[in-house]
Amino acid sequence: MTEARLKHFGWGRVGENLSPAEEDFALGRYRQSFGVDAFEERTPPSLDQITLRAPRIAPPPALAAICTTDRFDRAQHTYGKSFLDYVRGLAGDYANAPDLVAYPRDAGDIAALLDWAGGVDAAVIPFGGGSSVVGGVEPRLDGKYQAALTIDLRNLDRVLEVDKTSRAARIEGGTFGPALEAQLKPHGLTLRHFPQSFEYSTLGGWIATRGGGHFASLYTHIDDFVESLEIVTPQGRIETRRLPGSGAGPSPDRMFIGSEGILGIITAAWMRLQDRPRFRGGGAVRFKDLFTAARALRAISQAGLYPSNCRILDPNEARNTGAGDGSAAVMVLAFESGDHEIGPWLKRALELCADHGGTPEAADGGDATRDGAAGMWRNAFIRMPFARERMVARAIIGDTFETAITWDRFESFHDKVKAATERAIRDAAGRPGQVTCRFTHVYPDGPAPYFSFHALGRHGALIEQWHAIKAAASDALIAAGGTITHHHAVGRDHRPWYDRQRPPLFAEALRQAKRALDPKGLLNPGVLIDP
Repeated sequence: MTEARLKHFGWGRVGENLSPAEEDFALGRYRQSFGVDAFEERTPPSLDQITLRAPRIAPPPALAAICTTDRFDRAQHTYGKSFLDYVRGLAGDYANAPDLVAYPRDAGDIAALLDWAGGVDAAVIPFGGGSSVVGGVEPRLDGKYQAALTIDLRNLDRVLEVDKTSRAARIEGGTFGPALEAQLKPHGLTLRHFPQSFEYSTLGGWIATRGGGHFASLYTHIDDFVESLEIVTPQGRIETRRLPGSGAGPSPDRMFIGSEGILGIITAAWMRLQDRPRFRGGGAVRFKDLFTAARALRAISQAGLYPSNCRILDPNEARNTGAGDGSAAVMVLAFESGDHEIGPWLKRALELCADHGGTPEAADGGDATRDGAAGMWRNAFIRMPFARERMVARAIIGDTFETAITWDRFESFHDKVKAATERAIRDAAGRPGQVTCRFTHVYPDGPAPYFSFHALGRHGALIEQWHAIKAAASDALIAAGGTITHHHAVGRDHRPWYDRQRPPLFAEALRQAKRALDPKGLLNPGVLIDP
């Protein structure tokens, strides 16, 4: 419980922060955007300044060794990493801290914890790395529950079996990304699933939230890699059959992938793997605007080339990340393979870019996938989450929302959503802000646009301002036919729009599944459906 602790406030582990140069770069962009010279900065409270209520439950002797009421553990498991989480953490509001945090060693411990929690009417919050940006791990409880128990799976962190013949492995749900890849490396295998939170999130979390990863086409979500699952529910254990494919009715795996911890706790999974890549190539291509770049990307996606990376940034997004100067949209394009040279695929993709006026960045003899605009974007992408804790302290509202839409509706959809968000920023903040767009993933039938919005808020009003902007953006994307989330999950923050998106009869079917597996409504109340 003490090694390499994740922060109780902020991204990453204790001691990991933006460098002074990175912070100066971000603040410089905001000064220019907002037309201000300085920001009012507040300091988050230290751990010993945080007030936590006394625990309302105590574990039985048989479970005491794996449970703790330590101040750090309770504070660190109160929130995820959303803007709203940071605002409340900055204010020292830890009213929803769990009463108890448990660190089970195996599936048997989890079953015992669930059985005990049912007897004391405690809500149970499954916890992987805590990187949720949608309120997915906060114990927001109503009067039905006597207390909150968070179950942290970090001790379930092993690759248990490797089947090199079938190219698969059985991996425990609490395994963090780097540990997972390190254990697969001696076998010459890789999962190749790299979400932005890779270092600070777990396999079980990726599966429970249907997380999106490194591949921007073909293998976009964790769904594509799941071969079978092992789950502990309040009603018993479930192990699905390990198969490459099946037509035997609705897939039991699919019921739990994306269930966000409301049906059971994922303890292990057989995952489809890949050979480690040996051939790589790519770089950056510039276009006159976002829509032109999008048309080129549509051609690439519909040609069946399946690049590993094919993201596009609008001019302001490119400027904000240092990948451009704001005069052009940028496509980051890359191919990789563990089997064959990728030259013909890259060549054809660049030909399709040229058909739409795309200009490849001039090579200077370095690695085009890691240098130049592509390298700048990649570094900014990895380091971006560290900025939020420093910007919120200055009342800067910086947040994102992602969606998906078919190609025929994309351009109109983009303009409607961007305009609605810009209006909401002006109304909430009293001054213009900025809304930018990039693509994180692409499919033959449509892209996954990822919007970022930036506004200068006011301390004391940040929650209300954020809610107003978030609601306007979400209303607009649902009204225009998009999804409330492409890969960030629903959590509690997206519930109002998820309720509008899903068919009513499906919602009832989900409630019935919840009643069958978790009849007391212990698991993650308020996520996806009401208890």
